[in-house]
Amino acid sequence: MPINLLHPSLEEEKKKHKKKRLVQSPNSYFMDVKCPGCYKITTVFSHAQTVVLCVGCSTVLCQPTGGKARLTEGIHLGYNFSTSSPTLVFDRSHLSMCEELSRFAFP
Repeated sequence: MPINLLHPSLEEEKKKHKKKRLVQSPNSYFMDVKCPGCYKITTVFSHAQTVVLCVGCSTVLCQPTGGKARLTEGIHLGYNFSTSSPTLVFDRSHLSMCEELSRFAFP
């Protein structure tokens, strides 16, 4: 079965290591997390290795799991592609869609 090396499918690209993809892209990203209590926005790394607390009310925003950090239920997030772009706010239910968008973000 012939394989198209110039246009691999998204499923094939997801399975590959981050440096062996057709276009190298990291698995990690920064998120703008909005606290449900005080509505302050905090920037959190997707693979945070420590517990991240809200600056305003000390609510736990995410906890480390050994890989990606797990967001606390009820937390709203948006992806921070660059410092000049606006913050997009999504529900946790749209997390898989946001992960897809972050993989193909432009520099």
